[in-house]
Amino acid sequence: MVSKPDISVKFCNLELESPYLLSSAPPTCTGEMIMRAFEAGWAGAVTKTIKPDKTPVYDLKNRFGVMGFETKQMILFENIEEVSKRPVGTWVNEIKEIKRKFPEKALIGSIMAECKEEDWEELARVVSEAGVDMLELNFGCPHGMPERGMGAFIGQRTELIQKLTKAAKRGSSVPVMVKLTPNVTDIAFTAKAAEEAGADAISAINTVLGLIGINIDTFEPIPTVDGMSTFGGLSGPGVKPIGLRCVAQIAQATNIPVSGIGGITTWKDAVEYLLVGAGSVQVCTAVMWRGYRIISDFVDGLTNYLADKGFSSVQEIIGKTLPRLTAWSKLNKDYTVVASINKDLCIKCGLCYVACRDGGYQAIKFEQGKSAEVDEEKCDACSLCTHLCPVPGCITWKKVTK
Repeated sequence: MVSKPDISVKFCNLELESPYLLSSAPPTCTGEMIMRAFEAGWAGAVTKTIKPDKTPVYDLKNRFGVMGFETKQMILFENIEEVSKRPVGTWVNEIKEIKRKFPEKALIGSIMAECKEEDWEELARVVSEAGVDMLELNFGCPHGMPERGMGAFIGQRTELIQKLTKAAKRGSSVPVMVKLTPNVTDIAFTAKAAEEAGADAISAINTVLGLIGINIDTFEPIPTVDGMSTFGGLSGPGVKPIGLRCVAQIAQATNIPVSGIGGITTWKDAVEYLLVGAGSVQVCTAVMWRGYRIISDFVDGLTNYLADKGFSSVQEIIGKTLPRLTAWSKLNKDYTVVASINKDLCIKCGLCYVACRDGGYQAIKFEQGKSAEVDEEKCDACSLCTHLCPVPGCITWKKVTK
């Protein structure tokens, strides 16, 4: 076992004490909040998105919605909040103060403007000169801003991604990272467009456009603003599969660093993002639910994981899973297994039997009070039973020849 693995990472020009950053969101609304996060142990933070003073922003009341499932109170979180309402000058002063007090921490300035090259160039110049270590171009916000030609409106159009990335690069004195929307057919395509335009890194994903629910008593969509609503951005554990897929696709398609975002609730989620190629990870919703203090668990969890696995640094696991991701057509069609039930562990609940009977291949035999059994001739190894069994290790795989 390695006694103390190195969890620091180098991301573009940033020397990070750990891969953990706060993403551009409510937890980074003000300089005071960012400094409290740094005191708690976060390696860096992306400011809530800064926009030109001429661009109006409105915070609707109320603007959050949640969706739970069974024992989990919240698995998805929706917001229809817009970018920062605070003046550029205020942010400039706070950026200087943050860097004065925490010079070793990574401060990334998130910016957004209309589809005017001069606006992006000027905003990039002002914010980078204030002292941030990197810029993040918000091409991903899926609600409110796209109606005004910003956010995902840009991120869904490669010609705008390239034009405005180049504009920001002209104005910036620091590296530029492009934040992409998952609400596209092929995020690898838009990522390559950003890379070709000179982006130094990619961050993904921004929130997923959705409608989290309807109040079936009042018929009002959620969240409700004076009886009405709109489609909003989904975050939380439920979007992690989308985020992992997008980060893996971007890592496979480009040659620049990727900052992974989406549903990172525990250190294990962060490890998964690192394994598919993320060089850093950004967290938001989990902090909104539990506070900045979760960073201690994130750091300890990653450190202990690396030690248990025998790795000396986090760099050793970045992208480690990518070679195992391939096209469906290249998967082994001759690989054959069947389910195997451990009778000593079986609690005779019958859940596997019902699932296989009504949603599978009728390959499980079950009599009340007896352990379930697998008919290997019928078993098609769909894996449904293994996911529904409440006893860990009770249903496993047995390799067979058919």
